[in-house]
Amino acid sequence: MINRIIVVVLGVLIALMFLSSTFYVVDQRRFAILFAFGEIKDVVKEPGLHFKLPPPFQNVVFLDKRILTIDTPEAERFITSEKRNVLVDTFVKWRIVDPKQYYVSIGADMDRAVIRLGQIIKSALNEEITKRTTHDVVSGEREQVMAAIKQKVADEAKQIGVEIVDVRLKRVDLLPEISASIYSRMEAERHRVAAELRSTGAAESEKIRADADRQKEVIIAEAYRDAERTKGEGDAKASAVYAQAFGSNPEFYAFYRSLDAYRKSFRSKGDVFVVDPSSEFFKYMQSPEGVAAPAGRKR
Repeated sequence: MINRIIVVVLGVLIALMFLSSTFYVVDQRRFAILFAFGEIKDVVKEPGLHFKLPPPFQNVVFLDKRILTIDTPEAERFITSEKRNVLVDTFVKWRIVDPKQYYVSIGADMDRAVIRLGQIIKSALNEEITKRTTHDVVSGEREQVMAAIKQKVADEAKQIGVEIVDVRLKRVDLLPEISASIYSRMEAERHRVAAELRSTGAAESEKIRADADRQKEVIIAEAYRDAERTKGEGDAKASAVYAQAFGSNPEFYAFYRSLDAYRKSFRSKGDVFVVDPSSEFFKYMQSPEGVAAPAGRKR
């Protein structure tokens, strides 16, 4: 009786093991490659429960379908077009898009895929960096470098069933022995730009100052011209008034002009004239009628 029970239990266990080997589960994070006698029969990309024949007739290999990361543990050394060494630290985002091609090219070992992609990335980095200057790699054309590397890596990775999602240069450093020379050159370049800007500013300043001086001379000349014109017109009108006054009453005009001459001549109390009192200049002081006094007579 006990032997029969043991046989039944063993039979049930064998049956369960046989049934379990005919089903497999694919979740949303993985691909499943179904093999029949060592050959790829089908690639299952959708999650769910699937049926297969028990080994050794059919077996299943699973591949990760998530986006994976290759992050270099240490920065690698590359040479620029100036024959200078730079240290470049990168990371790459990638995923399997063609499981069959990936398995044929790489197999199920993920480490082999990382090594293969690392070689492709290093080759692309070397090709792009060797044709650019240190300044371009560090800052000037960094975006262009990453785009070019991504394109090159993507073209080669596609041949092994892999899609390159992103390529980034995390860090680009100069070696200590060339940092000082690079910084010196950058400082010299900044000094050159500053000197050029100062020179341009000085030239513009001189140009503005010369234009202001020219406008000043033009304004002064125009003002002098207008003043002389106005003065000439005033003198002409004054002469006309004098002439009219002289024509109307010559005696009064002569008297008025003499008074004006006296006023201008004796403007200051310290003014001294050595003049003959009987001269024509003092005739209105000697006689209101302007008749000169006889010789020897004083007023």
